[in-house]
Amino acid sequence: MADLAATLSRADSNLDDSLDRLSQLVRIKSISTDPAYAPDCRKAAEWLVEALAEIGFSASVRDTIGHPMVVAHHDGPDGAPHVLFYGHYDVQPVDPIELWTSDPFEPAVTELTPGRKVITGRGTSDDKGQLMTFVEACRAYKETTGALPCRVSILFEGEEESGSVSLQPFLDENADELKADLALVCDTGMWDADTPSISVALRGLTGEEVTVKAADRDLHSGHYGGNAANPIHILSSILGAMHDENGRVTIPHFYDGVHETPQDIMAMWEELGPPKGFLEDIGLSIPSGERDRSILERCWTRPTAEVNGITGGYTGEGFKTVIPAQASAKVSFRLVGDQDPHAIRENFRKFVSDRIPADCSVEFAEHGTSGAIQLSYDAPELAKAGSALEEEWGKPTALLGMGGSIPIVGDFQSQLGMNSLLVGFALEDDRIHSPNEKYDLRSFHKGVRSWVRILDALAR
Repeated sequence: MADLAATLSRADSNLDDSLDRLSQLVRIKSISTDPAYAPDCRKAAEWLVEALAEIGFSASVRDTIGHPMVVAHHDGPDGAPHVLFYGHYDVQPVDPIELWTSDPFEPAVTELTPGRKVITGRGTSDDKGQLMTFVEACRAYKETTGALPCRVSILFEGEEESGSVSLQPFLDENADELKADLALVCDTGMWDADTPSISVALRGLTGEEVTVKAADRDLHSGHYGGNAANPIHILSSILGAMHDENGRVTIPHFYDGVHETPQDIMAMWEELGPPKGFLEDIGLSIPSGERDRSILERCWTRPTAEVNGITGGYTGEGFKTVIPAQASAKVSFRLVGDQDPHAIRENFRKFVSDRIPADCSVEFAEHGTSGAIQLSYDAPELAKAGSALEEEWGKPTALLGMGGSIPIVGDFQSQLGMNSLLVGFALEDDRIHSPNEKYDLRSFHKGVRSWVRILDALAR
């Protein structure tokens, strides 16, 4: 405990220098989606390698078919757990540049409101500020004790914002080197500015495109209306039948593999309450979906079936009275628990095919699948990290779900056989992917201290 107190004190005294190092990284224009910035992406990778080598990591830039990876390793005490920390150094484009109130690549510390200081710039929150909280925690340990409490490996990616094209091949080729006892992922946020959070569930995804075909050409609706099958009518009827009057999905076997949330977790979510302004901020007020479920359940632990787009017939300017030859829809399913993405696809296709008239036809195209991720609520590493965060923030740690997906977490599980602990310190108003991105100084400072505590707790 003396080492922990000394390391936390060191993290405090390092804060100004830590912010300076973050600013150096933010100044590098590592926009991964634009080929013009490929040299900057490499420059960011090289900067990180140098920063890690400075505190005793064996670090290197690893070339890929796209932007390079950063891989680093540091020994730990005998018998200590081995953790793999993941973050990404690439950032989103800054357009529209005219909406920024300051240079996106010239970070500055400003006072957002009285007493609330932030650091501005592209990538300050997503994900350079987040990954640097961990690097600076390691620095504080090395400068205090000359060692780390765990064996630590690091993987920093340069394509997270542009599809992670190189990631799966890289994991395949380097699985033995990267496999650890536990992955630590920082690309997440807090429930609110005072409540630390660990994300324990990520929804999976099945994407489908369905096209219903009828006549061999578009038809005059005056000549054929009332007699010829209309693909838009057929498709709309099928899509409308996917939910019952209570919001449940009606596709057979859709809920296979869906588990109920433990009562103690439900009680935690009830205490958190619904997100402030969740629907009101988008001009709505009445929740949709399963009527007997709370908003947080619907977001985090219940599966969904959504129509993301529908086309058919004439959609140009003016009016054209036709019965179209075909109609199409894009449909996505967010999955939870042990739902099988491939079974969901097959069951949806049967659901649609069974409702197609005998003289019409249907075609399908798939748009990817990924399984849901669920960390056991009684996992020992979850309890250790939760207690460490509570010690730092003075509030119980909220165990949250995520409505979307983080593909790397699925890759770590499927390719490396590792569970992931998702701990981040971003806030809802950080404006990630938008102009005027920022990261609260309190998030950064206490984020460093939080990782110090988590590494200590995992080692114990």
